[in-house]
Amino acid sequence: MAEVIVRSLDNLRQQIAAGSHTLFADEPASAGGDGAGPDPYELLLSALGACTSMTLLLYARRKRWALDDVEVRLSHRREYARDCEECEERPVQLDLIERRITLRGALDDAQRARLLEIATRCPVHRTLTGTIRINDRLEGRGGTNAEY
Repeated sequence: MAEVIVRSLDNLRQQIAAGSHTLFADEPASAGGDGAGPDPYELLLSALGACTSMTLLLYARRKRWALDDVEVRLSHRREYARDCEECEERPVQLDLIERRITLRGALDDAQRARLLEIATRCPVHRTLTGTIRINDRLEGRGGTNAEY
């Protein structure tokens, strides 16, 4: 199981330890941060884009298809769902991720269509479109390791 450790630094800047790698996240200045790194949604989109590209490259290699390069452009926005029964009582918000994939290489139309289908099978895509449950718990008090 993968584990990532995130620690707050100055202002809203965050240090992310992922295995032997260190990354930083922040909010833009317009949101109160310092713009010292990608914001959390940019990191989420990055995970989906990287997983998509890797999945397509691995699949094409296994099939010995001439896929030279993959580019994945992603964007995120929130829309308010209009077709719902309880909208007047409670606004329903839909998160929409747009994923635009460019495949470079000598691929025929059938291969390109199959790769688009395979893109929906990347593990991060499956996680984001599946049922997610997050278990939260507090650990330690003021620097101690005792659990609550």
